[in-house]
Amino acid sequence: MSFKTIGPRCLHLSALSQPGVSFHTCRAFASAASTTDPHRRTPTNLQERLANGPSFADFVSTPPEDIPQLRTAVVGPPGRRKEITRLPPWLKTPIPDNSNYKKIKADLRGLNLHTVCEEARCPNISDCWGGSEKTAATATIMLMGDTCTRGCRFCSVKTSRAPPPLDPHEPEHTAEALSRWGLGYVVLTSVDRDDLVDGGAAHFAETIKKIKLKAPTMLVEALTGDYAGNLDMVKLVAESGLDVYAHNVETVEELTPVVRDRRASFRQSLSVLKRAKEVKETLITKTSIMLGLGETEDQLWETLKVNNFKSFNAELRKVSVDVVTFGQYMQPTKRHMKVHEYVPPAVFETWRQRALDMGFLYCASGPLVRSSYKAGEAFIENVLKKRLRKSEMVVGMDMKLEGVSGIETKPEL
Repeated sequence: MSFKTIGPRCLHLSALSQPGVSFHTCRAFASAASTTDPHRRTPTNLQERLANGPSFADFVSTPPEDIPQLRTAVVGPPGRRKEITRLPPWLKTPIPDNSNYKKIKADLRGLNLHTVCEEARCPNISDCWGGSEKTAATATIMLMGDTCTRGCRFCSVKTSRAPPPLDPHEPEHTAEALSRWGLGYVVLTSVDRDDLVDGGAAHFAETIKKIKLKAPTMLVEALTGDYAGNLDMVKLVAESGLDVYAHNVETVEELTPVVRDRRASFRQSLSVLKRAKEVKETLITKTSIMLGLGETEDQLWETLKVNNFKSFNAELRKVSVDVVTFGQYMQPTKRHMKVHEYVPPAVFETWRQRALDMGFLYCASGPLVRSSYKAGEAFIENVLKKRLRKSEMVVGMDMKLEGVSGIETKPEL
């Protein structure tokens, strides 16, 4: 019988040619001999080291008491009970039930109008629609129907490739309802209508013009889509007479492909905000970012820098965002993205202060803050008052200069 040796293995080649005879290697004999090697480490030594080594608790740097603990509860009828996660206490809101809320809701149904407050299941609807006085209420009207052509993974608004046609009477009905409520500030938003040539920009602009005709003193904020990157449509809306142009980037650039519809992009959203400021320099631009989607602190820093260039230079401010808001993402249904993290209120306060330090005109930041949450109060108290103070300072300086120029000076000898 002949052999062929390959390293430590020996194959019985002649056995391969004999039927019914299997071949074998010499590997087993080498292994058996090696067990007598006194330098070989036995498996028991490693097992003992692992058993006597550090535990998982030794690697945890944060004390357990400092970590927010989520509560669970068992709900459902007998036989179908399941365990759910309770929301943190800072995300609890009251059930809407007051006269202002009922009045606004009745007017909306009577005029066949829609609000993002209802369609997006906003937790602040009782605060925004309610209040002790009618003028304290804030509503966000959603134009162009309740069906969107895009399907972002965080949004609960209905979607369709072919939504119903626009209501030609909607601009008039919207202006009539808002003038009837006597609000001082209103937010207009809309679904994305990629099925329309102009994305609905003309419809949006017409609504703003009619509101200004019926209520000239009412402040109007327009929260628009990106119009598929058509900046001419952005110009059309920016020149319609609105006071605040808002467009949400929603999240950091790295998470945009996962969170938003594939037709939206972070850079495209920035171009919308930049174009609105270029059309009208005095126009306040605004955006909103959700936290709790899995973003990192470094990604948020870069997002703010991109928006504001981290500069106080007046020339750069002309194309920068003036107002930014931070809010907690909350999963509207089981079909949408899961919440990665419930961000504590202290973290929101940290980002509010950071945004102000970077030069943003105003920042609203909190677990329940939304892009249009109490927009009237935020705008009036934190933006208009700042501008008023600045204008008073300018007037005061002009008066001082006039007084100085009127002083008679003696000629030098």
